[in-house]
Amino acid sequence: MKRPKQSLRQVFAVPVVLAVLSLLGLIAALTGDGLRDVLSWLALGAPVLAVVWAMRFRRS
Repeated sequence: MKRPKQSLRQVFAVPVVLAVLSLLGLIAALTGDGLRDVLSWLALGAPVLAVVWAMRFRRS
């Protein structure tokens, strides 16, 4: 099965978003408590959820 050709932007869109979320999560975790802790947990959980989604639905 041949995949349709994707542009560079389409290929790297999700990894860039995950990298930005990770960076924001790390900065939020290092700079404050309370709401920033919640923000950091959410932002740092997004890559983990992406890996779980990829392992569950993209295997076939």
